[in-house]
Amino acid sequence: MEFLAGGRAEVRITRADVGKRVSARRLTGAGEGAPAFTDAVGVLTSWDEGVLSITRRDGTTVRIEESALVAAKVVPAARPRRKVPAAGTRELQQVAARGWPAIEAERLGEWTLRAAGGFTRRANSVLPLGDPGLPLDAALERVERWYAERGLPAVIAVATGRADTDEELAAELDRRGWDAERHARVRISALAPLADLPANPPRGSAGDTGRVTLSREPGADWLALYNRTGDSGGPTADALKVLTGGPSVWFATVRAADGGTAAIGRLVVDGRWAGFAALEVAEDARRQGLATLVTAALAERALDEGASAAYLQVEADNAGALALYDRLGFTDHHGYHYRRPRPGGRR
Repeated sequence: MEFLAGGRAEVRITRADVGKRVSARRLTGAGEGAPAFTDAVGVLTSWDEGVLSITRRDGTTVRIEESALVAAKVVPAARPRRKVPAAGTRELQQVAARGWPAIEAERLGEWTLRAAGGFTRRANSVLPLGDPGLPLDAALERVERWYAERGLPAVIAVATGRADTDEELAAELDRRGWDAERHARVRISALAPLADLPANPPRGSAGDTGRVTLSREPGADWLALYNRTGDSGGPTADALKVLTGGPSVWFATVRAADGGTAAIGRLVVDGRWAGFAALEVAEDARRQGLATLVTAALAERALDEGASAAYLQVEADNAGALALYDRLGFTDHHGYHYRRPRPGGRR
């Protein structure tokens, strides 16, 4: 990283650059006869109370005291790739878990037990990425006990459909009376074509007056349309923690002509991956191109942060969503479903 072209180091970023990819150098201590510096490259995700947070491609966050910053600049975005990305199932499972994070997590060998007060199966299920470190029956007993202690059902998320997925685990759980439910698909796409989608809804449509607004927090209007927080009195603290968790999260809102909310979406950027979720369109604003509008705006933001690939998760029986994602260019990568112990099932 070269900061000294022209003969001096300069801090050439401001709080207005939050959301952009930057490189930064900070003073970390005295070396052998010279100051010691470390460099960080990633997305400037916040700059509050004299501290900068930079999220790297691997999802880790570096915090830099403003007083220690000696040089910084915005990094131009690399030329976006337009091919469907190559990816293994485990990589996508890990990225998706970081993008929709549990509030509480505990390791059991290579499994992760996750809980978030019951808000969504994704954040309240076991992520089995290898060997649990115990015989399977003992591991399952531990899983059931752990979730019972939290007043939650024991659920395991099982990936299927590829050579590197959990077909053997699925078969073993089936033999032990753990029933399959809630089948879903993980779909992927190159990111750049999504940003090139038609960005203008028809004149006079519900979203014509508002366009897309991006923010770091979901406002009341966003949450009202999302309507999946499980609490008629408003979102729980657990739901908000999950929704706002992740390396670099953005919320998109499209205003309707009457001042209401016409469409929403959620984006999380984690290295090369951009995760799309919570794409919702108000019933009276459908078939007007608003889902495409939101997707394009979020994809443009993800490109600005250095991502090149997109993923999403969709329920396998949601025909309307599957058709939309087909039109947008997403293709299936693998499937997954949840397993729960059948009452009185075999152990």
